[in-house]
Amino acid sequence: MLSKKTKYGLKALTFIARKTDNKPVPIAMIAKNENISQKFLESILLTLRKSGFLGSKKGKGGGYYLLKDPKDIKMSSVMRILEGPIAMVSCVSLNFYEKCDDCPDENACSVYKLMIEIRDSNLKIYNNKSLSDLI
Repeated sequence: MLSKKTKYGLKALTFIARKTDNKPVPIAMIAKNENISQKFLESILLTLRKSGFLGSKKGKGGGYYLLKDPKDIKMSSVMRILEGPIAMVSCVSLNFYEKCDDCPDENACSVYKLMIEIRDSNLKIYNNKSLSDLI
């Protein structure tokens, strides 16, 4: 299940991307329009800023703005930053691999085979979708 953090992060990125003038968008405006707690949103936007998706400006006229073109922001990258691994289990994760304690042979594991298929299907969608597809 998608976390609220990721859902709100996607909504915030989409809201910012719809602003074609690339001027900073105040947190309060995003929170109000997308019905997100401002305090929670601040944390999410800070994560996205630290990850290189957003820039910020302080003071009057301040807020957040995109650092990249929406077509260059792949959903796979956003998902990994906000949600963590795309794989449902760590033994099939491409970036966060960990061997399962209860599995002596991954290649003989029926769960492993299913999870690889699910990971690959999700990854195909996330890699082929960008922020521009959401706006």
